Parts: sequence; C-alpha cells; structure tokens
Amino acid sequence: MIYLDWAASAIPYTDEIEAAYREATAVFANPSAQHRFGKEAREMLEKARSRCAAVLGVPAETLYFTSGASESNSLVLLSLLTRPVTGSLVISNIEHPSVREQAAVLEHCGWTVLTAPSGKNGCVTPDAVLQTLREDTMLVAIMGVNNEIGSIQPVKSIAQALKTHTAGKRPIHFHVDMVQSIGKLPIAELGLADVHSASMSAHKIGGPRGIGLLYLKQPVSSGIRGGSQERNIRPGTENLAGACALARCLEKTYTDFQQKFERAGELSRFLLEALSQIPECSIIPAARVPAPSVPNETNCAYAFSPWIIQVGFANVPAEIMTRCLSDREIFVSAGSACSSKKKVRPILAALSVSPEIAQNAIRISIGHSTEKSDLEQFISAVKEIIKDFN
Repeated sequence: MIYLDWAASAIPYTDEIEAAYREATAVFANPSAQHRFGKEAREMLEKARSRCAAVLGVPAETLYFTSGASESNSLVLLSLLTRPVTGSLVISNIEHPSVREQAAVLEHCGWTVLTAPSGKNGCVTPDAVLQTLREDTMLVAIMGVNNEIGSIQPVKSIAQALKTHTAGKRPIHFHVDMVQSIGKLPIAELGLADVHSASMSAHKIGGPRGIGLLYLKQPVSSGIRGGSQERNIRPGTENLAGACALARCLEKTYTDFQQKFERAGELSRFLLEALSQIPECSIIPAARVPAPSVPNETNCAYAFSPWIIQVGFANVPAEIMTRCLSDREIFVSAGSACSSKKKVRPILAALSVSPEIAQNAIRISIGHSTEKSDLEQFISAVKEIIKDFN
C-alpha cells in the first residue's frame, strides 16, 4: 500500500494512541465528578492540556478540547450569534467548508459575509484582507495552509495589518484554521502568538479521529450551551482518552521536526520535478515551485507547504485517476475529504483554474513515513494510466 492522502487523515501513531487509551480507561470516571476518582480523571485531562500547551508554546488555559477542527471553527464563528447586533465577517475565497458553510449559516441569520480574494497563486495578502473590511467587520477567518493546494498564508503579516488598522478602535477577531499548519510547519512559523483563535485536528498529525483543539487567546461567548465543561466554551463530557492521545501525538510530531520538514521539502521537490516532466500534467497553481526550507511570508508566490501538491492530468477525470490508482493500492484524493461527494471545486474556481483542469485535479499529500520509492511508484502508475486515456 502506498498512502498519499495524509492531508485527509495521517497514518496513526498506533503505539501512542494505544498507550493513551490504556491510561485513560484505567481512570474511567467522569472528569467533572467531585469524588476522588473523578478528580484523578480531571488531573489527567489537565495534564494532557498542559502537554499540548508546552509543545505549542501557549498557556494551557488558552486550549480547549473539541471533537476536531470543524467544531472548533464553528464555535468561533457561531460566537458571533451571541452579540447584540449583527455586522460583517470576512473569510477568504479558499476556505475549508467548515468555515465557508458556517459563514453561510451566519449570513442566513442576518450577518454579512465578505470575501477576501486570493491571487492565482493561492495567497491571500494583507492588502486583500484590509480592502475587504467594513466598519462593522467583527471577525476575519483566513486558513493557515490551504488544504487542497498547500499555499501558506501570511498569517503573521495579516495579523499585524489588522492590529495596525484597528489601533485605537475595536479590535477585529482574527481566526485561523491551522489544520494543515500544526504538525506541518515549525512552531515559530505558525503565528499562534499573533492570532485570536486557531483550530486543529488530531487525526491530521497521527492522532485518533474525533478529538481536536481550539486555541483562544481570550475566551469567547460560546453559542453552545449545556454544561460547564471546557470552561463553558464546549459543553459535554470530555474525551479523556482522545485528549491524552492528542498530547502524545503532538509531542511525537514535533520530535525531530526540522529533520522531518526538510525531508518533506526534498520529497516535494522530487515529486514536482517528476510531474513537470509529464506533458499531460498541470501543476496547480501554475506559479508553484518547490517549497523553500522554511515558509517565506515576504513572497507568497513561493510559499507552499511541502506536504501537499495538487495536479491535473489531461483527459483523465479525477474520479477515474483516483480509482485506477486505488486499484493499484495507491491512495490519493480528489480535493478535500470533507467535499469528496460534491462535484464542485470552489477553491480551484477561486484560483481561476479552468473547469477542464479542475475536474481532473487530484491532491497528493505526503507524511513523515513517505518514501521516495513510494513517489516513484506513483509516478510510474500515473504514466501507465495516462497512456490508456490519451
């Protein structure tokens, strides 16, 4: 099996997950229970929170356990509904469905949704954000790394631009979907210290499904009620086993991370070079070049995650290519897993990718255990499949 769909879900750190579940199930009491056994569960939960905080370099009290990034994104956006008056919010035109479709719900509730455009290189610049703002804008949501094309957004620069723009006035909440950033970029490059909130999912970094984190620099008024868990931000009995597993996997991910990141860059450059030699292949966006050793905020056109590559092959629809590769035990995806049942490709449309190329586009995403030989076999298989359709 050759697994090249890490952006949808990473190969799990099985040992870490099993160890976490063993320790958590041994303390099976409800963490909110007031007896000694419940307090032991609470202590274990808070230890997991502190471990996550230590890796991310943020205070433990700013982290909230959720079911994943989609819920984390929703919690932040829906907090707007608790405000006494409506206004506007800004999202980019390349956001994940969990932001884009939640924004549509807010629009139905009377909020105005403004869209900051990206360039054809998939970068949303600070100027694009500032030009989209209105006087009543209360929130800006720009993802850290695009989940389909891998473009790295200039989070720090956008945060600074918003801070300068609102100096002496009401600040604008800046939220970042960091699902494809955390565990994929160096901690120093994430920009957590510069944003008001951020989201992540454990299963993107080798953890279990159904657990994630919401970072809040300051608490928000949650639009969900029902209990006082997670300091009134996210009610419901806590997923102790998932929290413990997330902490372990986050630590594992950032162990020897620079080495992993540089290796991913090498594999990315090799794959892009091999793909560029295939006449029927279109690399998306066309401006993409091999990822630098570190993200480069000063020139968005050259800032791409080494872990994600999007390409299209002439005369081979994405569904057919993914199926043919799957028959060969090679697994890629046609866009975001969250949108896999939809035929439209909003992100590619936002980049002005032609419908002909968009319908043929597949996402190749690698991980820490991907080998060069895996990519060589993928390229060989792609060439064979193309021959059958050209």
